[in-house]
Amino acid sequence: MFDADDVQRIALSLPDTREKERWGHPTFDVAGKMFLTIPDDQTSFAVRCPRFDRVELIAAEPHKFWVPPHEAASAWVRVRLGALEDADELHDIIVDSWRQAAPSRLIDSDGS
Repeated sequence: MFDADDVQRIALSLPDTREKERWGHPTFDVAGKMFLTIPDDQTSFAVRCPRFDRVELIAAEPHKFWVPPHEAASAWVRVRLGALEDADELHDIIVDSWRQAAPSRLIDSDGS
């Protein structure tokens, strides 16, 4: 099973990523734009996700993806760490969110 340290390690390995505390918990920015948060309970993390894709993700895998009521209007989705299949899936979810926030100059040079 994965934990918040795994999420932090992957996030900080991505170009121009900085960790910052917001709302009393860790958040991660790329080039000044937030792409990931780790809520207080540290059993899940939140990533950027277009609303259309989010609806499909939740419908397909509700045990893995969810949105708390206070985030319903946002373009974010929560991911349950205990429901992830493997390290590649964790990495891919984090990188996808990073790519949504990163400037093209970083995406073109990333190689992830």
